[in-house]
Parts: sequence; structure tokens; C-alpha cells
Amino acid sequence: MAAAVVAEAPEPWPEVDLVEREQRRELLLTGPALEERVRAAGGRLPPRVFSLPLLHSLEVCGCASLREPGPGLARGLPRLRSLVLRGNALGPALSPELGPLPALRVLDLSGNALEELPPGRGLGPAEPPALPQLQSLNLSANRLRALPTELARCAPRLQTLNVARNRLRALPAELFALQLLSELAAADNELQELSPAVAGLPALKTLDLANNQLSEIPGELADCPKLKEINFKGNKLKDKRLEKMVNGCQPKSILEYLRVGGRGKGRGKTDGSEKEESRKKKRERKQKKESGEGEEEEVEEVNKLLIRILHVSENPTSMTVKVNPVVKDVRPYIVCAVVKGMNLKPGNALKRFLSMQTKLHEDICEKRTAATIATHDLKLIKGPLVYGAQSPQELKIVPLGRKEIKAKDLVRQLQLEAEEQRKQKKRQNVSGLHRYLHLLDGKENYPCLVDADNVVISFPPITNSEKTKIKTTTSDLFLEVTSATSLQICKDIMDTLILKMAELNKFTLENKEEQSLSDTEADGVSGPFNLQSNQNAEKDGPSIVEQVRVVDMEGSLKVLYPSKTDLDITASHITIIR
Repeated sequence: MAAAVVAEAPEPWPEVDLVEREQRRELLLTGPALEERVRAAGGRLPPRVFSLPLLHSLEVCGCASLREPGPGLARGLPRLRSLVLRGNALGPALSPELGPLPALRVLDLSGNALEELPPGRGLGPAEPPALPQLQSLNLSANRLRALPTELARCAPRLQTLNVARNRLRALPAELFALQLLSELAAADNELQELSPAVAGLPALKTLDLANNQLSEIPGELADCPKLKEINFKGNKLKDKRLEKMVNGCQPKSILEYLRVGGRGKGRGKTDGSEKEESRKKKRERKQKKESGEGEEEEVEEVNKLLIRILHVSENPTSMTVKVNPVVKDVRPYIVCAVVKGMNLKPGNALKRFLSMQTKLHEDICEKRTAATIATHDLKLIKGPLVYGAQSPQELKIVPLGRKEIKAKDLVRQLQLEAEEQRKQKKRQNVSGLHRYLHLLDGKENYPCLVDADNVVISFPPITNSEKTKIKTTTSDLFLEVTSATSLQICKDIMDTLILKMAELNKFTLENKEEQSLSDTEADGVSGPFNLQSNQNAEKDGPSIVEQVRVVDMEGSLKVLYPSKTDLDITASHITIIR
């Protein structure tokens, strides 16, 4: 009697089932379980994903088994607006090619292993355009040695292009035909030349070419009418004065220098013409002391915004965070710092600070899937802190704007709110805090940061505690960045957070607003001395970033932030004192 043949059951894809059943517009695939399922599917996504014609957003992140999206993507997802395939193993090219995707607006292929994007194995055909509505393209952190020459024709409406951290030696001339391109990031490549054709980008506002192999900057760059932010640090320029300006002056002065021909290059000014221009500029600086033109004035402007790092050896009261090994399998990476000198009292300063944090969560934190930021009022924290994990039944927290609750009940409450919100607004998606609940799926324990009084002050990636809430009188902040992905991501995001905080302080200092009266409770409390807001303080006094040690339970050092290699900020208006 022949044995019965039992068909092997297909790998379960509950996320796809849910989207299909409820006709949702978003699909997110991430987490440890994804690796095995993709590997079983041959290193690609299952065909079922490409049979969801209503899908607007597809995100697949952090899967080292994903080598190619799989056939049928363009044909099966005609309404796709956002495609995020970040941190996978795509490469060395795309097979089959990605497009055409007529509705796609955002494409993120960063952090993969792409080496080339040739015709037939790239983004799609140029005629007709494969990506006619694409506005944002992120190809950073790959291994690309060249960009496709047909990129401008393939995505004619491109506004933001990020190709940083590749191996590019040149930018194709065709790239400078993109009439809507406003942001071009190509730092950390091997670029040897910037073409004068860059002047053909009328909408360009931000250009970052730091850490390349440029020896000259074309004078035509000054013809970009909307250009406001430029970064050429880390390039060995022939014009040493220009190199000095690049490392210390505002973009306005650099562009003006290029506009008049620079020195030793540029638009070919004669020596006499250069001297005449130099004399003219000196006269103008003398007549308008506050014009901001000229190298010395710009350096003075830079010195108005200083960040000083206070080392552990100089700070007997430095904060320490102990890491309990139980958090290793939940959310293992944490980086912390203390920032002193924030001024959140005037006008909308606090609102701007909170909006900035929200934007970082949306952008570089990748909707909290890559990392989560938490900010606390330092004076409300008692150290040392312990970063660990507790069961959902045991973990208790007073969430922002809520009463004390167990983590299990909080998550359930948020899930019910999310479902109710979806029904009321008749949407497929949810907003706010509810979007991050899936990050806890399958977790037996939840991560938490606990102070010396055994009070949970943070429950990443969901919420902070009301106890340590930032108020208008807060000037000294404890910052934490946690991630399930990598320690370097935590450090990079902390760098960006501190830079943004410094920029907010600069804005508050330069735009004298009336003191905010919205937080009456907070305004009734006298805050600590603030380097930026106290009228008797020096105007150019630095903000302080205190090092925070992260150690294991035996006290052995795991992370020290900021270390010598951290806070390598290239913004021209920030000076780091180490």
C-alpha cells in the first residue's frame, strides 16, 4: 500500500492575512521571524504580497535574507505610494527591475548591498518614466560606484536624493537636469569633481558633499538661486582660504566668495579683479558691522553657539545607566546623554522642541522601527538608572497624560483605541502612538528604564513617564535612544538630536519671544540656571553635553557617549569643545 503524500504547508504570513482581510492600505514586515520566512521563500517576498492591489505603503526592514523583492511587484501593486526596503540584502542589482510604479512617491533602498542599477536591473525604464511621481529616493549606505544616467528621465519629479555612504566617483551630468531637486546628499563617497552643471538645479536648497575627494568647488554653485545649506567639510581643497571657510563660515559667505571668483580658481578672475573685490568687501564690512559678511564676522557668529563636552572625569555627579542582561533579547541597545542649557520658556520654544522630536521619530528613527528617542527633565530623575525588561503583567508606568497602569493593560487599551479610531475615521490606517504597537508583537518581556526609586521612567518604544515630563522650566535634560537594531543607529540619532537641540536654542536666542505662560504649573517653579536664557549669563556661553556611562550589572563599561568619535557634527554654526 503506497504511503500518502502530505503536501508541505505554506509558510504563514499573518501580516498579509490581516491586510487582505481588512483591506488595509499599509503592510509592514519586520522582526526576527521574518528572516526564516523569507529564507524559505527563496530570499524574496511571497507572491501573495503582490496580490494586494489596494496597498499604498509596503515596508520590509532589517531582513538579511531578502536578496530581491521578487517578480510581480510593479504589476501587482499599481497604487503603491511608499516602498521602503531598508536594511536588507538587496543586490548586487535589482532583478527584476523595480518599475514601472506610476503612483510611487517615496522609495527607500538604503542599507542594502546594491553595487549597480543598470538598465533592466535597476529602478525601471526611462521611456516612458518608470517612476513619474517619485519625490524622494534614498540609496544611501549601499556599494554603488555609479548612478544610472537615466535617473532624471526615470524619475523626472524627484525632489530629494540621498546617495551618501556609497562608493561614487562622479555624479552623472544628466542628474543636473532635475528641475525640482531641492536636496542632494552625497557625503562619504569618492567624488573627485562637482560639475559646473550644478547651476542647472534651480530648486536646490541643500547640498551635502562632505568627506569626498573634491579639490575644487565650481563658482557656478553660487548661481543656484535657492541654495541655503552646503557642506563640503572633509574635502582637501586647493584653495586653502576656501577650505578654511568651508570648516568655519556660514553658507552665505562661502557662496559670496565663490560668486566673486574665489582665489586661485573659480570663474577665472584676474589678480587685480580679486584685489578690487577684496577691497570692496572690506569697505562693506567696515560700513556694516552686523552684515554677517566676511570670515571674521562669520567665525564670531559660529562662536555664539558652542557645545562643550563634559567628561566623566570632570564630573563627579555624572549619570550612570546599568544594563540588565534580560533586555538582550528584547531591545538590547541604549545610548544616553545629559544636555544642559536648553531654554524652553519663550514663546513656542517647548512646542518646537516636541515637534522636532516627533519629526525625528518619523524620519531618521523610521517611525520608531529603527530607534526611539526619550527626553526627560534631569532634575526629576534619581540615578543610577537600570535598563532592563519586565513582564507585561509586572511592568507599571504612569504614561504621559494618563494614570498609572500595567504595561499589559496599556497596550490593550491602546489597541482598542486604535481600532475605535480606525472605525470612526473610516480609515485603513491608525495615527499617533497606536502606529507603534506592532513593535511589541511576540515579546514576552517589555523593555524599561527604571530610576533609583524603582520608578519606571521610560517604556520604549511606546511612552515616557509623566513623572519626568519636559516642561517650559526644564533646562537640563536626560536623553535616551534605544534600538533593537544596532548601537551605531543609537549614536547617529543621538548626534542628530543634540544638533537639533542646539539649533533650537540658537533660534530661541536670536528670536526674542515673549515668555510662554501656557504651562502655569511649570512657570511657578524656579528652574535651574540656564546658560542661554539668563540675562546675566554670557551670551556666547556654551551648552553642556555631559558624558553618560552605560555599564553592565558588574560595572564594566559597555558604552560611553559622547566618545571621541561621537558628535562629529559638520554644521558650520556649531563648534564642539572637547
